[in-house]
Amino acid sequence: MNRYCFLSLFLLLVIQPALVQGQSREEKVRQDREKVLADGFWIYNDLEKGFAEAKRTGKPIVVVLRCIPCVECVKLDDELVDRDPEIRPLLKQYICVRIVSTNGLDLSLFQYDTDQSFAVFMLNADGTIYGRFGTRSDHTEWYNDVSLKGMTQTLRGALELHKNYPKNRKALAGKRGQPLEFASPEKYPSLKKKYKDSIDFENNVVRSCIHCHQIGDARRAFYWKNDKAIPEKIFFPYPHPKTLGLILDPDTKAEVKEVLAASIAAKAGLKKGDRIETISGQPILSMADVQWVLDQASPQGDILSMKVKRAGELKKLLLKLPADWRRQGDLSWRVSSWEYRRVFLGGLKLEQMNTQQKKAKQLKQDKMAMVVEHVGQYGAHAVAKRAGFKKGDIITSYDGQTNLLSESDIFFYGNTKTKIGDRIQVTVLRNGKKVQFQLPVQK
Repeated sequence: MNRYCFLSLFLLLVIQPALVQGQSREEKVRQDREKVLADGFWIYNDLEKGFAEAKRTGKPIVVVLRCIPCVECVKLDDELVDRDPEIRPLLKQYICVRIVSTNGLDLSLFQYDTDQSFAVFMLNADGTIYGRFGTRSDHTEWYNDVSLKGMTQTLRGALELHKNYPKNRKALAGKRGQPLEFASPEKYPSLKKKYKDSIDFENNVVRSCIHCHQIGDARRAFYWKNDKAIPEKIFFPYPHPKTLGLILDPDTKAEVKEVLAASIAAKAGLKKGDRIETISGQPILSMADVQWVLDQASPQGDILSMKVKRAGELKKLLLKLPADWRRQGDLSWRVSSWEYRRVFLGGLKLEQMNTQQKKAKQLKQDKMAMVVEHVGQYGAHAVAKRAGFKKGDIITSYDGQTNLLSESDIFFYGNTKTKIGDRIQVTVLRNGKKVQFQLPVQK
């Protein structure tokens, strides 16, 4: 396959990033839809048809969940398209379905990290999930998490599982989770009056679309706006393997690239070059599959069985997750972090001071020292501005706490220790002097 044939195919999988500049979002979505429908390779925004075709043909299904238009997604996909000629022959062995909105999405089946750019599911026609693909851990350094080579391996792995189905049905059972709070996104209270169960292609496409991140927003709002702490599992969703000190090679299904010293992964006995075969009995096809198993683990601590291939031999290991292990995850890159900044910080964006910066300011290394990098300017994100905060202020205490060393720490403290309407006293260092302000915890 030549370079241009492959490029055309994969852009249909995601979204054509070179859409004409100057177009409105409505025009971009409609043009994208026309091209996909004209090509005829992908079933467009019709899961029911996809499952029917899979039952008729006996093929597995690949579903790409892709909210459009999304500027960050386009940046990611520009880099992902690496002219890999192996993708199309693999996709021809699937019924390919592209979903561009989450309106009406079955949340008992399609569960994934809604803060990421796109998610891929490989399934049987009966709804059994073979595997997931798609991971994010940073705004820009996506290449540490996903690649076309890795996707190729995942697609191949799912085809192998499909060949052995239903003999392997029991091992795959854990890949499907329990039902969420509501059956589909538009049924959540914060979305119910704004959206319907399908996107409106006839009138306003963009405004009628429920984007992936809005599912996570709606789940958190369901708890917080009812004066309940957001459950830790939802607050720290889909823990990245690096939270455990486990660095995986994005060009493989789940091969260990590095294990950080003294980490949870190191204590489990994982080593560079190990190929993770199963966790908790589930076949692992990707980094997203690893995250799925971690997401199902208890926030209070858990023990997960693992099988890894090492130098041709199968090894059994135990991954012991200590209490509060999820809290090691970084929330700052997530879309949800902006909502937390509004609620708990009045619109401030903070940056941790490093060792040298603390030393220069004569601040203790083990104490809070967060620099105000950005002060929100409008509406509810300008509460801190109106309270008197300025860019460059160094926050050294939040509600009397000096051990909150990151934004994530502040967010979780606010979630579990404060309530809507509380006024939080914040101490900042400005021009060498301590100044105190108050911030309201917002709804």
